Amino acid sequence: MEEEQVKPPNDIAFTEDDDDPPTLSSHTLAALKEFLQQQQTITDQTAQTDGEGSETGEKVALIAEDWRLSQFWYDQLTAETVASEVHALLSNPSSLAVCIACPTLYAYIKKIYPSVNVQLLEYDKRFEQYGSDFTFYDYNKPEDLPDQFKHAFQVVVADPPYLSQECLEKVAQTISLLAIPGKSYVLLLTGDVQKDRAAELLGMHSCGFRPQHSSKLGNEFRLFTNYDPGMRLGGWELEK
Repeated sequence: MEEEQVKPPNDIAFTEDDDDPPTLSSHTLAALKEFLQQQQTITDQTAQTDGEGSETGEKVALIAEDWRLSQFWYDQLTAETVASEVHALLSNPSSLAVCIACPTLYAYIKKIYPSVNVQLLEYDKRFEQYGSDFTFYDYNKPEDLPDQFKHAFQVVVADPPYLSQECLEKVAQTISLLAIPGKSYVLLLTGDVQKDRAAELLGMHSCGFRPQHSSKLGNEFRLFTNYDPGMRLGGWELEK
C-alpha cells in the first residue's frame, strides 16, 4: 500500500539520426504531462497552505487521490464545515488538533486557520511535504506513534481508510491514545454502516450534517461526535 515516489517517464525514443533532437512517443508524452501536472499540484498546494491568512470560498489544491490507498477527498463544503468545527472546539491557541487519515481536512484547516496547531497522521508519504506537521501512520500499528502524542490532543478527527470492523477498532485504539481522557472532542467520518460500532467503541452519535466527497461514493457517509454539537453540524440525530 505504501506510495512510491513518482518519477518522470524515461522511455525516450530517439530517432535513427543521433544528430537530430530526441522525440517522445505519444505514450511518453501523455505520461510526462500527467507527471508535470501532479508536480504543479503539489507546488500549488504548498504555496496555498503556507499563507498567513486566508478566506473561505477558495478551493485548496490537493494531491491526486490514490484509489489503491482508499483515498477519497472531501468536497469543499465538507472540508470547510469540519475545519470550522475543529477551530471552534479549540479552547486556546496552544491547544492541539490531530487529523487521522484525513489530509483534505488538514489542508483546509491550514488554509483557513493557519495559526491552528494541527498534526496529520497519514500513511501516504507524499504528504511529507507538510514537514513537522506530518507523522507516518499505519492503522495496523495503532499505537506506533511518538511518545509526546499520548493524551496530547484536545480535538481528534479520524477517517478510517476502510469500512471494516477491524480498521475501525484499530483506529479507535489510536484515538484513545491521542485523546485527553474525558476532555477531548472526537469527530469520526466514516460510513453509515459503522454507526453501531462507533457508538459501542467510542460512545459516538451521528450528526445531521452529511459529509460529501469530490468523487461521488456509493456508500453513505456520516459524521459522528462524542459530544453534543448543539445547533452545529445539524445536531445529533438521536433515535427516539
